[in-house]
Amino acid sequence: MRVVGVVAAAGAVGWHVVPAGLWLPGVRAALWPALDGRGDPGRVALTFDDGPDPDTTPLFLRALDRLSVRATFFVLGERLERAPGLGRRIAAEGHELAVHGWRHDPPWVPRPVRDVREVARAAALVEAVAGRRPLWYRPPYGVLTGGRWAAARAAGLRPVLWSAWGRDWTADASQVSVRAEVARGLRGGATVLLHDSDAMCVPGSWRAALGALPGIVAECRARGLAVGRLADHGVGRSE
Repeated sequence: MRVVGVVAAAGAVGWHVVPAGLWLPGVRAALWPALDGRGDPGRVALTFDDGPDPDTTPLFLRALDRLSVRATFFVLGERLERAPGLGRRIAAEGHELAVHGWRHDPPWVPRPVRDVREVARAAALVEAVAGRRPLWYRPPYGVLTGGRWAAARAAGLRPVLWSAWGRDWTADASQVSVRAEVARGLRGGATVLLHDSDAMCVPGSWRAALGALPGIVAECRARGLAVGRLADHGVGRSE
């Protein structure tokens, strides 16, 4: 019986941890391109995490409007609950709301029941605010555990991470470093990850992403790539 218990425990740990290995860009690019955010080779999907933030998200909305770009905002339910008007503005301006979870909790302790409940709660709130059911789920920290994967499936959401990021959450991030970091992973079909809030990042780090945004869009357009929402990106159509 002890052996059976050990095997069962090992299986539970494996179910929780093994999918998290897809956090590694090379692994997911090879094994699951759609999770990597690979889409139409003539496009780039622009995404933002950790909002909405009444202090910073409006600045990103104004910048995107000036650039004539629509993006996907992966929002946290607890933050959207505090700023539903801002969520409605994001949707009204043609952007897409997606689910980043209810809270930005670390993934290391398995909580499958809570994962299902909180992802469903966040998805329902996004639908109520935006007037349409969200399509996408990006787990906090980009770690897709077994519980989070099951929660996304139960809520009818498709998990998607990224194929290029700006590392804009760090203390030494600048608009130059963010643009350079994005450029390293930028290619046709990429999904770019930035942050419109410093709620889970180094205070003030949002300035680096905001400052880099015009240059990132200009770089995409110079390569002949359209920039837009995940909904328009064709993720997984070739699978």
